[in-house]
Amino acid sequence: MQAQITQLERKVAILTRLTEVSTVLNSTLQTEPLLKYIMDAAAEMTDSEGASVLLYSRKINELVFAATTSGGQALNLIGTSVPLEGSIAGKVVKERRIVQVDDTNRDPDHYDGVDRQKQFDTRSVLGVPMTSKDKVIGVLEVVNKRGSTPWTADEANYLSTLAAQAAVAIESAQLVSALRKANEELSELDKLKNDFIAIASHELRTPLGVILGYATFLQEEAADGEMSEHASKVLESAMQLRRLIEDMINLRYLQQNQMDMRREDVTVASLFDDVTRHQDVLELATVKRHKMDVAVPSSDVIVKIDRGRLMMALTNLLINAVRFTPAGGYISMHATIQRNEVWIQVRDTGVGIPKDKLEQIFDKFYQIEDHHTRHHGGLGIGLSIAKALVEAHGGRVWAESEGLGKGAMFTLSLPLAQQVVTK
Repeated sequence: MQAQITQLERKVAILTRLTEVSTVLNSTLQTEPLLKYIMDAAAEMTDSEGASVLLYSRKINELVFAATTSGGQALNLIGTSVPLEGSIAGKVVKERRIVQVDDTNRDPDHYDGVDRQKQFDTRSVLGVPMTSKDKVIGVLEVVNKRGSTPWTADEANYLSTLAAQAAVAIESAQLVSALRKANEELSELDKLKNDFIAIASHELRTPLGVILGYATFLQEEAADGEMSEHASKVLESAMQLRRLIEDMINLRYLQQNQMDMRREDVTVASLFDDVTRHQDVLELATVKRHKMDVAVPSSDVIVKIDRGRLMMALTNLLINAVRFTPAGGYISMHATIQRNEVWIQVRDTGVGIPKDKLEQIFDKFYQIEDHHTRHHGGLGIGLSIAKALVEAHGGRVWAESEGLGKGAMFTLSLPLAQQVVTK
């Protein structure tokens, strides 16, 4: 009777331990402490001297010790490989079943290479497959049963239950670890990319400005002929490079946190003044010999904005008009009051927009021209940046056009900081 009571008490203790193990395995995604906990639980529940987890490596098509119970030479096993052929652990994987060997000296599948290498004495082995999503990812094994009796069927089942829980937990931890590593690598690459964009755009703008200036001068001064043609080619190439630099800067800007804004009361008149003096706008408009007509609104039209970010949005709209208007075109910018909003409108005599593309042009990287035939260059992100920044201010941006070859008008609306009295 006492023996039965003792046996029942042990079963209750083991089931309690399995419940605790399940809780712990579901509460951590760190591989190292997870493996240590599994090892300790496996050795304890099966009354064994040691335990280990061997994970299957597709790279070498072998099992590799991922964790062992702490102490002595067992720690040196981590990283040691075991072949699938001619090993008890390999047999567990191939046959996908529990394998118990009570005397390794009498078992031909016992791989003694690890024992010889690490000077370890493996007398008995109980191994169970670790399966996740119907895939064997490794083996959980215990070695050297204490006492004179072999492992029982109950102990083998306990170990199998633990292995099933451990397999799911280990695979989840590995996925999280791989994802964390990938995110770290992506963050580093993103930082390198942003640093490159910042340095490249800064270093290229100054010499490019000089090239544009000289090329414009040569084109204006040279008589018709070969010199004028060469100057035009230099000017065209320099403008294409300028467009790429603008888009590099815009792309970096788009990836910043747009909601972290510092708003202040700003007159729309001062915005007009700043944007028409912007270096990129002036140079492109001068090179393409556009006529610019800007109607500056009265000083009592005030909006509450992040000046730098709204300037970026308005500049992008104006540069877009300059880019897509053939040389000698007409571009205008004016503002009107519409109830509690101010509408800033940029109109051009450019290439126009198909009516079915009026919304799509604000998508990131979208361009109307096919990538094989387009000649305006750029990455197609200026309008998407303008839209994102304006919407972050509680405003809207939309486009209107009668179609290809008929120009376009872009409207940027913003809430007024205070009501303007109109006559």
